[in-house]
Amino acid sequence: MSEFANNPSINLIAKQVGQRLRCINAKLTTAESCTGGGIAEAITAIAGSSQWFEYGYITYANKAKERLLKVTKESLATDGAVSEQVVEQMATGALQSSGADCAISVSGIAGPDGGTPEKPVGTVWICWITPKLTRVKKYQLQGDRQAVREQVIKISLQELLHQLN
Repeated sequence: MSEFANNPSINLIAKQVGQRLRCINAKLTTAESCTGGGIAEAITAIAGSSQWFEYGYITYANKAKERLLKVTKESLATDGAVSEQVVEQMATGALQSSGADCAISVSGIAGPDGGTPEKPVGTVWICWITPKLTRVKKYQLQGDRQAVREQVIKISLQELLHQLN
């Protein structure tokens, strides 16, 4: 098990997300790029998570985003994979493909390489879709690759819990 699933604060939030989803009889899906499945791993570390989580998509390459989540080539070419448009398309595609009620999608630059002046290392976009709303937010996170990824996992679950409550 990785550090993400063993992190006590992430583990607690994932449990709370699961409890809330069970209460409202809803299912969650994830579409992950920079976290490489870390959100799904944190979720599936919770016993009984199959009651509220069935699908997770790791779409690290643009080709995977296009094929599995129906992200458009135009958005990828115009806005780049780390953008508001792409994470929203990732979440929408994951919902459509999985039949879930809620989605989290993430795309970012965890580092140490890959940053640009416009999108430095630590730039991350996260999208949440619930039955009541869609929210997309950009973050500029600090730390090494592991720290950025861990922050994204924690933020994505915390904000979903906030939206569900």
